[in-house]
Amino acid sequence: MSAASASRWRERAGALFGFALIALNPPVLDLFNRADSLFGLPVAYLYLFAVWAVLILLSALNSRDLFHPPPGDTAAVPEEDGDA
Repeated sequence: MSAASASRWRERAGALFGFALIALNPPVLDLFNRADSLFGLPVAYLYLFAVWAVLILLSALNSRDLFHPPPGDTAAVPEEDGDA
């Protein structure tokens, strides 16, 4: 991974952490803590699982560059030893 892509990855990881910190903060959770239900499920549960799913999706998209570097980024590809 080149220095530029490592920096970009760290920035996205930090933004993802900030989003999680805000989205799962108790004052924000209290906005969805009500007696209403959607599809028979409490709104707070739906909110928690939706935020959880979005965090997993964004984490997977962000970590994709760790295992599949962009084309032309030869610094991220480890050299294979021929002694296997």
